Amino acid sequence: MRYVLIGIAMMVFLVVSLAGFRGDISRKPPLEVFPDMDRQPKLRPMEPNSFFKNGMSSQPLVEGTIARSEAIDLGAGKKVYPFEKDHVAVSGFVKKGETNTVASIPIPVTSQLMVRGRTKYNISCLPCHGGQGDGNGVVKHFGFGAIKDLHDPNVVKLNDGQLYRVITVGNLEGKGEMKGYANTLDVTDRWAVVAYVRALQLSRLGKEEEVPEQFHVKAKPAPNKSEEGEKH
Repeated sequence: MRYVLIGIAMMVFLVVSLAGFRGDISRKPPLEVFPDMDRQPKLRPMEPNSFFKNGMSSQPLVEGTIARSEAIDLGAGKKVYPFEKDHVAVSGFVKKGETNTVASIPIPVTSQLMVRGRTKYNISCLPCHGGQGDGNGVVKHFGFGAIKDLHDPNVVKLNDGQLYRVITVGNLEGKGEMKGYANTLDVTDRWAVVAYVRALQLSRLGKEEEVPEQFHVKAKPAPNKSEEGEKH
């Protein structure tokens, strides 16, 4: 037993001698059992390098790798950029510092915008809200039961700016269960989703007289009894 205690004491002494105590200050480099890639071979910017044809370590960026802001078309030749945070088309609010949201979509609603809205809706919104916007998305089968039905009267009553804010920062201005999609959907994409959501709501809540005549389904005329008799 005595030799065991002596052996343990020697091992402790050896470990302390090599590693030292926690908090000790030393000018010697630390003992590294696993370097974990702390030091790797690398090339410094502008350092000569014979591997590339131009002889430099720093190479020009591939065209298209730098993200650039695209102007948002407001119609009538007017445009706004996404970094203009106080503009109604970017913020969704009528004026800077106000909490009143814009009543209708501030960019032209075209067929191209609707197609774009359907595409983005199917990517970002469909898993939760479902293809028809009724809240029966696939996540409902995994225990998420509080998905909003977009045909709910409270949702239908929201103006376009309020819908845009929900898509941008989430419901209850980011404090609710749904979080915003500003990091994955740009400004135009978000307004496009608003337009498509309105189309989904209109498809269920619209009235027959609101449908253009050319899209009405006309009933086939009933056959005459004489014609039926001739067939028999």
